Amino acid sequence: MDNSKDVTVKQGVSDELLQLVSFNIGEEEFGVDILKVQEINRMVDVTRVPNTPEYVDGVINLRGKVIPIIDLRRRFGMARKEKDKNSRIIVVELNSKVLGFVVDAVSEVLRIQKSVSEPPPPIIAGIDADYITAIAKLENRLLILLDLERVLTTEEHAELEAIAA
Repeated sequence: MDNSKDVTVKQGVSDELLQLVSFNIGEEEFGVDILKVQEINRMVDVTRVPNTPEYVDGVINLRGKVIPIIDLRRRFGMARKEKDKNSRIIVVELNSKVLGFVVDAVSEVLRIQKSVSEPPPPIIAGIDADYITAIAKLENRLLILLDLERVLTTEEHAELEAIAA
């Protein structure tokens, strides 16, 4: 009796649905777990903070809370780009800290089968790409799945905490 439930659960794992927010940085499309995303906002004026890492745009006041804003382009070593009407701030909570990530554009909310994703190839799964959890093969495109908690190191999280304080 219980064995049949175990089999169902085991079958369900491979068909597990991932709910993702997809966004673009340059020509690449990325996805993050929707449960990590608190909200998605249009660009607002960001207050620069002196002596911060290059990838930190500054801070914003979000309903009375000061949150650091990370430019994902710069964090990934890409060229800086002027913000435009498509630029968005994805607000997430990581390790009980609220952060904003600037992206070029937010595409859509996707529901995909976990089975269409696979681990990143070894050539891109190096030490600098620890935050890439998988590559999803969609109909006519590839989606790079990110673990936002690993985009920043422990030391960088501490730096951001000091910036917001």
